[in-house]
Amino acid sequence: MLPGDLAIATQRLSPRILNIAANREFLDAAIEDSARNEGGKEYLQLRRMVAEKGLLERQYLYYAMKIPGMLAMLALGVAVVVLFDQLWVQMLNAVFLAVVFAQFGFIGHDSGHRQIFRSARNNDLVMLLAGLVTGMTPSWWMDKHNTHHRNPNQLGADGDIEVSVFAFTEEQAIEKKGPLRFLVKYQAIFFYPVLLLTSLSLLGGGVAYLVRRERVRYPIAEVTVVLAGIGLYLAILFAFLPPWQAALFIVVHRALAGFHMGSVFAPNHKGMPVLEPGAKLDYLRQQVLTARDVLPNPVIDFAYGGLNYQIEHHLFPNMPRNRLKDAREVVKAFCLERGIPYHETGFWQSQREILGYMHEVSAPLRGKSRRAGAVEGG
Repeated sequence: MLPGDLAIATQRLSPRILNIAANREFLDAAIEDSARNEGGKEYLQLRRMVAEKGLLERQYLYYAMKIPGMLAMLALGVAVVVLFDQLWVQMLNAVFLAVVFAQFGFIGHDSGHRQIFRSARNNDLVMLLAGLVTGMTPSWWMDKHNTHHRNPNQLGADGDIEVSVFAFTEEQAIEKKGPLRFLVKYQAIFFYPVLLLTSLSLLGGGVAYLVRRERVRYPIAEVTVVLAGIGLYLAILFAFLPPWQAALFIVVHRALAGFHMGSVFAPNHKGMPVLEPGAKLDYLRQQVLTARDVLPNPVIDFAYGGLNYQIEHHLFPNMPRNRLKDAREVVKAFCLERGIPYHETGFWQSQREILGYMHEVSAPLRGKSRRAGAVEGG
């Protein structure tokens, strides 16, 4: 089978089939194409096509409406905390503010990728605003996330697939010990419940980063923003709600905000090909082959903060969020023309693919083996 024929055929297969049944042939074909790519000429060609359509230009009007709109939503949520003390109202408000916090997280993501302004400093100011609202540490997130972007789904380089509570290859599953082994054994069942802890993980990771005094770009400002954000959050809740109700609000709000963000992050790469440290793919193929798009509609576009266009985002991280939809058609046609597998699927199918892959990866712990390993490079 020719590489192009293989690519077209694999578009009709789920990513877990690519990983488990056809990894070697599939990636060998991709690596062969990469070797002929002469240093990324195809990517430069694609980038020129996108730039000529104006899709990389700043979208000041879009963000001039988006950010104030989110601030208004935040103000509404705070007003409900101040004005009402009925439990059912506050539980609904906790759900509402979970969505708002996730949206601020996405704005922080956009500014971290320099999507909003040309000026790095202005983007950093927006990141600090997002950090004030969410409690996340900007420098920690940028360091972690940019490393992921450089090496998506590559073992030893992408921290997003090197986590203690899950396994993304059979080798990782087999290495688990103690309670983690039980968790991973049934990780398809525990996957989404564990995502309820995402918010705590994001908060804790950032605070630990500050304590270690790693590469913090604005040490004073970031410490101030994180402490002020957490302090204001607690002060408002405990000042206007009974203590038990404030505590319940925090649990519900933080759990759902984390679940929202974790559920958005999961379809991006989970269940897509995992690469060994030595795998060598050109930039275009590594970004496309390891990512999944979720088919767009207005609800998905809002809930995902544009990250449902994950392939386009990885190819052009500084492309403003509202232009990713237009880039999708260009990128999709470009990939199909060259036999590069472009994987997109609906929301529910993406969930089935993720959970199916997580279940098969952990098969050795249940006395089965389907060989869901990483792909080695040639």
